[in-house]
Amino acid sequence: MATEAIVSIAVERIGGMLIQEANFFKGVRGQVKRLQKDLKAMQCFLEEADKKHEEDSRVRNWVSEIREAVYEAEDIIDMFILNAQSLRTYCFPERAFKKLTNRYKVGKKVEAIQLGLQDISNRREALGIQNIGEGTSMSRSAQTLQDLRRSNPHAEEHVVVGLEKEADELVEQLIRGGDQRRRVISLVGMGGIGKTTLAKKVYNHTQVLKHFPDCRAWAYVSQDCRPRDVYMQIIKQVCTSTKDQQVLEMEKLQEHELGDFLHEHLKEKGYLIVLDDIWSCTDWDCLAKVSSNDPDCLGNVFPDGGKGSRILLTTRHKDVALQADARSIPQEMKLLSKQESWDLFRRKAFLDHVDEDRYPPDLEKLGREMVDKCNGLPLAIVVLGGLLSRNMSHTEWRKVLGRETCRISQLDFIGKCFKVLRMLDLEGVKVESLPSIVGTLIHLRYLGLRHTGLKLLPPSIGNLRSLQTLDVNNLKQVPNVIWKIQNMRHLYMEGQKDVIPLRIDTLKNLQVLSGLTFKQWIQNNSSKLTSLGKLKLEGRCEVEGVKFSNSIAKLHTLKSLYLKTSYESSIPSLAMNSCLHLSKLDIKGHMQKLLETFQFPPNLSQLTLEACRLDCDPMPILEKLPNLLTLRLRAESFLGTEMHVSANGFPQLKVLQLFELSTMIKLNIENGAIPWLIQLHCHFSTRIFGADKLPNLVEVKLVEDSEKYSVFPAWEKFLRRLRFSEYHLY
Repeated sequence: MATEAIVSIAVERIGGMLIQEANFFKGVRGQVKRLQKDLKAMQCFLEEADKKHEEDSRVRNWVSEIREAVYEAEDIIDMFILNAQSLRTYCFPERAFKKLTNRYKVGKKVEAIQLGLQDISNRREALGIQNIGEGTSMSRSAQTLQDLRRSNPHAEEHVVVGLEKEADELVEQLIRGGDQRRRVISLVGMGGIGKTTLAKKVYNHTQVLKHFPDCRAWAYVSQDCRPRDVYMQIIKQVCTSTKDQQVLEMEKLQEHELGDFLHEHLKEKGYLIVLDDIWSCTDWDCLAKVSSNDPDCLGNVFPDGGKGSRILLTTRHKDVALQADARSIPQEMKLLSKQESWDLFRRKAFLDHVDEDRYPPDLEKLGREMVDKCNGLPLAIVVLGGLLSRNMSHTEWRKVLGRETCRISQLDFIGKCFKVLRMLDLEGVKVESLPSIVGTLIHLRYLGLRHTGLKLLPPSIGNLRSLQTLDVNNLKQVPNVIWKIQNMRHLYMEGQKDVIPLRIDTLKNLQVLSGLTFKQWIQNNSSKLTSLGKLKLEGRCEVEGVKFSNSIAKLHTLKSLYLKTSYESSIPSLAMNSCLHLSKLDIKGHMQKLLETFQFPPNLSQLTLEACRLDCDPMPILEKLPNLLTLRLRAESFLGTEMHVSANGFPQLKVLQLFELSTMIKLNIENGAIPWLIQLHCHFSTRIFGADKLPNLVEVKLVEDSEKYSVFPAWEKFLRRLRFSEYHLY
């Protein structure tokens, strides 16, 4: 439940700040700790409330009051910290006086919230809400923003405009009886365009409910893809007979064990699974990974049992949809027409007159002008309508319109009207400049500016001390203020044009860092990044190999590393054998020489090479990696003509992809090599010797060019090979 997650996050944040800012909270520490305790106690009732949420409007109101109280608590704490930090600029007497004043104010406000919580708690018994024990499933701080944004299939939008035709087409694809294969159907479009809204509408459609009566699930993926959590979401919905104790035991299983369990449970069923908000092809590959215990399956956690199963996927990127199922045409979401935009706006803004189609003509004129500036983006229209519905004054509407003179993406009105805004996602919306007033959004947790055309960020962005995710690309340069945002968890800034020093080694909570240049990276002390799990470096590389290897070796929590150099430079010599947790390595760029086997991370399970321009066959080195499960050799990774896999090579490999290796004509696989290979992907013209000796091979993909390929089960290869060429498979 989203409110339960919000309370959990608030409890953890308050606890964390009590530790980090102990000096600031001196004098009100006891009150703040009691507030934390009250919130934690309130969390115990929320799961029970969720059961009554849909059927009882009183419970809905009760839950909403908790949510508002939590937001107010977070706002007070945020304001107190910022005010306390600003006191450092004052001289001693004035600083001491203002500190006492701040403590008094925060104490009174915390006291008011506690009284409100007590009143809320007193009314729960009358609503029949019992204490069901403290929830644990949402207690990880790493799920902060994702939990706030988590989609709920049962919370269907009551105001849906312009999606009737799309919904009908989608329902037809889901229940169509002629195709009994498992298919992946995708909704593609920019953030805020209505993908999740349409998916909810279809998921709850009467015909879909009838067609998939017993086995369906909705899972929220998000930018921070965690396969294990996604599997647990699905298992809890498709295994409805599973006892609570069994679920607790299942939560102790490893990720691959949950994947195997899910595959086993689904393989004889016709199922519908929605995977909402998948961000990348890699995330899809991780979620739909091969199963380790069934050589007869198609190699997916989501098996094809010939029962007409469907996976409905929402994503911002078309390549994700094509990766998931190239046979299905992605349904690309369209922006709303002018009339549809107005219909959606009036339903949000004119709540009391929506059915009568009556509203003040002066406000209608202003409203239509503002709606035009939203460019048909549903989320922008909904936010605007919700804002204006609170004040039907012509003067106020005129003020908002005046602040939109440079289009809604100019954002001035946001800084003034959304002081407590926690998430701002403008992906795909043209933004010519970001005003410095954005620095006043002190409660902001997520700022999405990808594909906006923005070239510069204002230095005031360093004031966003609560920001946990910044997602932006193709900036001219990034201001050297990021180091101030010490709550940052996810930092994406690929495609910097001008490289200037950028300090990030103060971000001890940082989990994902993408887009830093090699030069910027080496100027930081990597040992201070104690939470970093994913790292992507790019740009020109002129870093000495030993120094660079040492900087990576200091990252004791690193699991995924992506290195991408410019064409004229080379990947430095690497030694990553001390990176014990590093399981995924992507290298895109020229390599003077491939690493020796002992220089690779010992627990490497996924390796991708591209544009490495290797002259020598890489297989004699790579086949000795003991834990490698997936190997992708992409365009220009190898410039030779033949590859050879020796007997006993690749003892664990399950997926081998050889794409766009234009010079390669032959792959020779000795008897006994790659015993667990399930999927083999290669170019149409490559001659493969020894494929018939692979005992577990179930899928072969022959690529003709970057867009067209043929897929067929391996047991049919000898029947079908003549349709391609008798020389392609042996």
